[in-house]
Amino acid sequence: MILNIINEEFSVCKVADYEGIDLSSPYIFIGSTDEEKSLVCPIQLVPDNTVERDDGWKAFRIEGILDFSLIGILAAISKVLADGGIGIFAISTFNTDYILTKSENFERAIGLLQSKGYSIK
Repeated sequence: MILNIINEEFSVCKVADYEGIDLSSPYIFIGSTDEEKSLVCPIQLVPDNTVERDDGWKAFRIEGILDFSLIGILAAISKVLADGGIGIFAISTFNTDYILTKSENFERAIGLLQSKGYSIK
């Protein structure tokens, strides 16, 4: 399996609303529930109406389009990282999964995954 590094630094945010967010920008992930509105975006795109934020995340994505019938891909990656003591923030889109780790753990995360046979691009 191939993992593609995304060359951005991300922020995980809670926002008051989605006003002022350019949804056409690459790597904008939003989630809305009855309790909160969340945003994950490149750090330079954090909006002014951010209520809380956690900066310093790096990301990679699983290459290719993942069929919904595939089971355990995200679980296997997260297990490798959990066994290495690295926490993740996972985001799934229609096509694939994105895994974020804190920047200070990113290189170690990549090394752990490579040691388990994952290819990194």
